Amino acid sequence: MTADKMLIAKRDSGLFILPRMANRHGMISGATGTGKTVSLQVLAENFSRIGVPSFMADVKGDLAGISQPGTPSPRIQERIDRLKLEGFSFSGNPVTFWDVFGAQGHPIRTTVSDMGPLLFSRLLNLNEVQSGVLTLVFRVADDNGFLLLDFKDLRAMVQYVGDNPNRFETEYGRVSTASIGAIQRGLLMLEEQGGDRLFGEPTLNLDDLIQTDARGRGMINILAADKLMTSPLTYATFLLWLLAELFENLPEVGDLDKPRIVFFFDEAHLLFADAPQAMIQKVEQVVRLIRSKGVGIYFISQSPLDIPDVTLSQLGNRIQHALRAFTPRDQKAVRAAAETFRQNPSIDVEKAIMELGVGEALVSFLDEKGYPGVVERAFILPPGSRIGPIDNDERRQIISRSPVFGHYERSVDRDSAYEMLKERALAASRRLEEERAARERPLGAPGYPPTPGPFDRSPDRYPQPPKRPAGRPRDSLFEAMAKSAARSVGSQIGRQVLRGVLGSILGGRKR
Repeated sequence: MTADKMLIAKRDSGLFILPRMANRHGMISGATGTGKTVSLQVLAENFSRIGVPSFMADVKGDLAGISQPGTPSPRIQERIDRLKLEGFSFSGNPVTFWDVFGAQGHPIRTTVSDMGPLLFSRLLNLNEVQSGVLTLVFRVADDNGFLLLDFKDLRAMVQYVGDNPNRFETEYGRVSTASIGAIQRGLLMLEEQGGDRLFGEPTLNLDDLIQTDARGRGMINILAADKLMTSPLTYATFLLWLLAELFENLPEVGDLDKPRIVFFFDEAHLLFADAPQAMIQKVEQVVRLIRSKGVGIYFISQSPLDIPDVTLSQLGNRIQHALRAFTPRDQKAVRAAAETFRQNPSIDVEKAIMELGVGEALVSFLDEKGYPGVVERAFILPPGSRIGPIDNDERRQIISRSPVFGHYERSVDRDSAYEMLKERALAASRRLEEERAARERPLGAPGYPPTPGPFDRSPDRYPQPPKRPAGRPRDSLFEAMAKSAARSVGSQIGRQVLRGVLGSILGGRKR
């Protein structure tokens, strides 16, 4: 490998990826056990050596060995001798480990707002009507200043909108109770799978992914995804979010001499399986335009049929390992893979795909003009790092030496939608209790003027009645007693009527 090209495979001659063509994207495909993981490892090593960081998901737990030097073995030595690799040496690579659950790497989080309603609808597998209601929930939160940061914020916001549908119907549209229920059930299932751990603060700073070490080698970011894969939708949606964040936040840089970062999508079929058309179109748009941000995307999957045609047409650098044709669909996949290559008259591509050995592949990379190279049958180079997993002590040492160690491990819980809605509910509850207590408080109780005694004529405690107009005769004893009784009855009835009116206006409780 030299600074202007990276040796990836070889037979009679070397097959190179040109760094300035590496952001034109690529694909590694093949059946299980044919060598896709090693090809991914070789690509990542080469990018790291020229100072290009990368991000990949470790689905099976066997990519962590890229951090450690490899060891000689008869199989590797045979490959080195066959390909006549002079100066080959074993070495580890700079690695940063990440883990949504925080167990095998630095915690990696985003906020609910950053994920947005479209990706959240995909995450919860909502239909069109339910997605519309979720979008409404996000809009209500934005318009009322409720921050959606962590998982409990979203649950509280959905409950708030569901409890007050009439309040929002005129401005935002009808809130379907059935859709609210479906969203809440989806959130509950996501929480049971541990997906709630993905949301919170501090959120991932993309600059922490685009780093080099002291020797100028690109950092290889590895996401521990073996546990995350128990929820494939969460895995796929998280990777889509990360790709969207790169697209939205990185500046336009045009064609560079080498990519700023390379993104590997392992198990790529999960990105498109059961995805709504709007989501597929978004992915296609990002793949088409993100190369101008200096980002290269490489999909790893078993068959080219796993990738939509529009996206597949953007993948210029190809490594095709063996495919097995046991079913009609398998045969279709073999034909599709063969047809995507620029044909070589000396190779029957369709036949060769089914005959390839482990570590052998059909390879076609873009040339200096951006044209696909003629397909060649070749062996992928052996990696210089360890093939397979590492032990817990090795992993802990790498994590503790990381420049970001200690930053993402401390979670932050700011006042956001959950706390704001909770405080609003408590304030409303206190106000209603005070109003209810005021309505039910008897005369003479604390807070009311004391009932005057029969001999208490103090002006402060018992205001004097107004003077009778001149010329009006004084009431007789019988008339005074009758008027006093009428006033007493009238006052009690008046109080009861007033309580009834205020109770209906303020929403008082029945006693």
